[in-house]
Amino acid sequence: MSLFFGKCFTTILESSNQPVGAAWLRLLTGENKGYGYVDDRTPELAIAILPQHRNKGIGTQLLTHLLAVAKTSYPSISLSTRATNPAVGLYKRFGWEVLADSEIINRVGGISFKMKIDF
Repeated sequence: MSLFFGKCFTTILESSNQPVGAAWLRLLTGENKGYGYVDDRTPELAIAILPQHRNKGIGTQLLTHLLAVAKTSYPSISLSTRATNPAVGLYKRFGWEVLADSEIINRVGGISFKMKIDF
């Protein structure tokens, strides 16, 4: 079951009523810019699924609902991710593209980059 709170969706495991995933948008501007900052009009995606519930379609469900709502308010959405994140394939399936020259060395010494989807 997915619940909608503003620009946030949460997935609840019906058998236990436990939240197992959430996806939300945040518009960070000025000095509060996030890692995926593109400009002051583009919100950043944040998404999390409990490890034991990954690869079950929950992320796909959350993004489907969130993007449908976001299209009515924003021209695009950005995100920041590690290059090794298995979710990169999911983002690409939805239409996110890696932004040129956005690769950085992250705090653990790996590569991270920004992605953006335009509506």
